[in-house]
Amino acid sequence: MTAETVPASPNPSTSRLNELGKTLPRLLPYLRDFFVNILGQVRILRKAYPGIMHFLIFWGVTTQVLGTAINLMQMQLFIPFVELPFPRGDLYLAFELVMDIAGIAILVGVSMALFRRLALRPKSLETRWDDYYALVLLGLIPIAGFTLEGTRLLAAAPQWSSWSPIGSLVAGSMYALGLTPAGALALHPYLFWTHVALGLALLASIPFTKLRHLVNTPLNILLRSRRKSGVLEKIENIEEIELLGVGKVSEFSSQQLLSFDACVRCGRCEEACPANASGVAYSPRSFIQSLREAMVKSLVTPNGSNPQAELDEMLPVETAWACTTCGACLAKCPAFVNPVDEIIDLRRYQALTTGKLPKSVADTLRNLERQGNPWGVPAESRMDWAEGLDVREIMPGEETDVLLFLGCAFAFDERNKKVARSFASLLKKGGVDFAVLGFDEMCCGETARRMGHEYLFQTFAEQNIETLKKIKFNRIVTQCPHCFNTLKNEYPQMGGNFKVQHYTEFIAEISLPWSEISPNGNGVKGAVSYHDSCYLGRYNSIYQQPRQLLNQAGVQTVEMKRREENSFCCGGGGGQMWLETDAENRINHRRLQDALDVKADVVATACPYCLLMFDDAIRSKGLGEKLKVLDIAEVMEKQFQ
Repeated sequence: MTAETVPASPNPSTSRLNELGKTLPRLLPYLRDFFVNILGQVRILRKAYPGIMHFLIFWGVTTQVLGTAINLMQMQLFIPFVELPFPRGDLYLAFELVMDIAGIAILVGVSMALFRRLALRPKSLETRWDDYYALVLLGLIPIAGFTLEGTRLLAAAPQWSSWSPIGSLVAGSMYALGLTPAGALALHPYLFWTHVALGLALLASIPFTKLRHLVNTPLNILLRSRRKSGVLEKIENIEEIELLGVGKVSEFSSQQLLSFDACVRCGRCEEACPANASGVAYSPRSFIQSLREAMVKSLVTPNGSNPQAELDEMLPVETAWACTTCGACLAKCPAFVNPVDEIIDLRRYQALTTGKLPKSVADTLRNLERQGNPWGVPAESRMDWAEGLDVREIMPGEETDVLLFLGCAFAFDERNKKVARSFASLLKKGGVDFAVLGFDEMCCGETARRMGHEYLFQTFAEQNIETLKKIKFNRIVTQCPHCFNTLKNEYPQMGGNFKVQHYTEFIAEISLPWSEISPNGNGVKGAVSYHDSCYLGRYNSIYQQPRQLLNQAGVQTVEMKRREENSFCCGGGGGQMWLETDAENRINHRRLQDALDVKADVVATACPYCLLMFDDAIRSKGLGEKLKVLDIAEVMEKQFQ
C-alpha cells in the first residue's frame, strides 16, 4: 500500500499577498485620480485665476467641514454617542489658526469668483441664478462663523485668543461697538444656530443647485470609463442586440447620466472646441447641458406619463455631425466629461437604427461598403502608388521586420500617394526590411466607426486581424494617425494585439544617413512649422518625435502658438473630411491662420487628413505662392540629395 502524497495547504499569508498584488494595480488609477484630480485640482489649476479661486474655496470648505464636524462631535448634537478626541494644548492652538485660515480662504475665493462674474466677465463664463446663490451662501457661512467665534472670544477672553486672529479682530470690533461680554454670551446661542442653519441650507441645496457638483464631479472622476483617450466603446454581440446607439436619454449608461450632472458649465470645453471657435453651431457645453435637461425632463411624470422624446427631436439636426472628435474638450474638462462618447452614440443610432443620415455621410459609408475605402476608388487601385518602387507584397506565411499598413488615404488619394512614395524611399535609404499587405489590406474602419457605423468597423477589423495573423512581422508601421490609433488602441477590443508604431516614431529610432543631407540648401527652404495631429498628439502623446525628425533634417523650424496638447484641429477628423461644411465656418481656415501668424513658409504634417485640410485652405485662400504644406516624410526626402 503506497502512501498518497498530500498537497501542501497554501500559506494564507502568501495568498493574501498575491491577492493584494493583483488588486493594487487596479486601484492605482483610482488613487491617482483621487489625489491628483480631486484633492490636487490639477486640471482646474491649469488656468491660474479660476484655478486659484476654486482651490481656495475647495480647501477652505473642506477644512471647515472637517473642523466643524470635530466641534459637533464634542457636543454629540447630530451624531449621538460619537465623540472624537478634541485637540488640546498646542494642537488646539493650531486647530484655531487653521480654521481661521480656512475661513479667510473661502472668503477670498468667493470674492474672486464674484469679481470674475461681475467685472471680468470672460466670454466662456455662463452665469445662472444658482451660481450667485452658491457664492452668497458660501460667503455667509464663514462670515457667520467668524461672528460666532468673536462672541465666544469676547465672552470668555481666553489667553490664546491671538491664535484666532480673525475671531479676535471681530471680538475687538464688537467691543468697540458697545457689545459687553455678557451681551456676547447671550448672543452666542443665536449665532450658533444661525451658523448651523446656513450649513444645513448648503447641504439641502446640493441636489437642486450647481452645488451638486460637490458630489457628482468627484464621483464622475472616479467612476469614468478607464478606456484610453481616443478609444470608443465596442458594441458587444452587435448582430444580436436590438439597441444600437442612443435615441433616448434613458438609453445612456448610468455613468454617462452622472457625467451630465457633473458638468459645472465652466466653459473650458467650449473655449477649446475648434468647431465652436470657427462659428459652427455647436458647443460641447451646450450639448451636455441639453442632454442634462432632457434627463431631468425624463424624470417628470405629468398625468402618470413619462416623456421620452427622441433626442434627434430635441437637439438641432447638425449637432451629431459638428464634432471633429479631436478630444480637445476631453483634455480640458476638470470633471472628465466626455462629449465625444455621446456624439458617437447619437451617430450610431442614426447610422444603424434610423438610417437618417446627412447625404455626404451616407455616400461615404456606401463607398466603404462597396469599394472598401471612403474615397470610393476601386479596390484594384490600392497598389498604384507603388508603381516602379519595387515594394514587396507579403504573402500568407511569409515574414518581414516591418509591415507597412498604408491606409486608404495613401493608397487612393492622389496627393497622399506622393507622401507614401517619399516614405517608401526613406525606408529603402535606411535599409529597412519592410513589406505591405497589398490587395489583402482592408480599410482599418476608423472612418466608419467615427461616423457611427460600428458594424462596418467590426467587419473591417475582423478581416484585417485575420489577415495579419497569417503573416509574421515584428511591428506594424503606419503613416496615418487615424490608422495608428485604431490598430494600436482599438483593434485589441477585437482580439488584435500587435506592436504598432507611427512612422515618425519608427524613423526616429532607425539610423538614416543624415550625413547625406544636402549642405548647399537644395532641400526645403524657409521656416517650417509643425502641426500636431489630434490623433497622433492629443490622443497618443506623440509630440517630440516629429519635431526631432525636422531638427535632424536640418530645416529651420518655428512653432505655432497653439501646439502639442493645445493644438487646434485641422477640421478633418471624426468623418469631417467627407462632410459638407459652410465656407464661412471652416476649421482648417482658422488653423491656417495660426501658421500665417508665425510667418511659416511650410506647414509640416504627419497625417494625411491634416495635409489635405491645409492644402484645401491654402488653395481656397489663394496662398499657394506664399505657403505650402508637406508631410514630414516629404520634407526629409527633399533634404536627401
